[in-house]
Amino acid sequence: MSIGQVFPSQYEAQLAEKANRLTQLVHSICTTAPELYRSAPEHFRQRAEFRIWHNGDDIYHAMFDPQSRQPVRIDYFPVACKLIADFMPLLLKHIQFNHELRYKLYQVDYLATTSGELLVSMIYKRKLDEQWIAEANKLTGELAAHYNIRIIGRSRKQKVVLSQDFVTESFVVANQTLHYQQVESSFTQPNAGVNQQMLQWAADIAKHLTGDLLELYCGNGNFSLALAPYFTRVIATELARSSIKSAEYNISLNNIDNVQVLQMSAEDVAAALAKGSSLKHIELAELTLDTVLVDPPRAGLDPDTLALVSRFNDILYISCNPETLAANLEVLANTHQVEKLALFDQFPYTHHIETGVWLKRR
Repeated sequence: MSIGQVFPSQYEAQLAEKANRLTQLVHSICTTAPELYRSAPEHFRQRAEFRIWHNGDDIYHAMFDPQSRQPVRIDYFPVACKLIADFMPLLLKHIQFNHELRYKLYQVDYLATTSGELLVSMIYKRKLDEQWIAEANKLTGELAAHYNIRIIGRSRKQKVVLSQDFVTESFVVANQTLHYQQVESSFTQPNAGVNQQMLQWAADIAKHLTGDLLELYCGNGNFSLALAPYFTRVIATELARSSIKSAEYNISLNNIDNVQVLQMSAEDVAAALAKGSSLKHIELAELTLDTVLVDPPRAGLDPDTLALVSRFNDILYISCNPETLAANLEVLANTHQVEKLALFDQFPYTHHIETGVWLKRR
């Protein structure tokens, strides 16, 4: 596939190829074909990052080819949502002959919402001063009539926030609208359409579950908020402080009172539960932890965390790496069986596969 391009006519074929790959990887544990949750075939990403290439008076976005490692000029990016794709050439038009905004501009990152908010991070190889701030504010004013835009300037050990460094995304899950703060440079699911399907999939399963939920790797509370109505309490854990702050903000924003976020690694949670001690200030005797949700990094679950999750009646496993997922499922198959398997096509036209698995104790 050509970098930065989409091929809608080939979408179903590439999705079928992914489904076949996932089926083959987990065939010894699960014999049913995965449910397929499709992406829009174009304009599906709410987040995109580019190098900025300078060539005389010319300036353009670029991405690096993964094979040749050479920069590829990007004049239009149909992978990104329409808001980002249409804004990219407009930004360059405004800064092409503006010395303060162009000089040593190295990279631009975009973060957009489905409701039309746009956060633009401009990253430089120089210190930003009052003149840059004045020109950036002027640019924001010029664009404000047509774009709900926030600009951030970054350089080494420097971050200049002109108004705010986040956008607020909304998803509808089980007829309830949830609002999420998404902070610049923090992780968020890039494909908003597929993310909403993931949340609904998890909520549909949670309707059949009881007790309290333990969530590992909760991020900004993406799943925590959507699943809160189905459990007595949700104990969500995360290590990154910035994600914890966003999760706490989102809990308050949505007036949710049964979710608590703890700064703990999955390994620390496993050790605490193995000893029967408390989770921070929460006594285990107060909880009925029947369900666990894990959304680990690409490395999957380590042996101690695998041992931890195998103690739960129900496991919701969200995976971004089918190989480590398959290895983890081989272990969990000793105690659990797969009830549901889903493929969420977060990243069309790539080899990446996002998977959801519901496992129930045998």
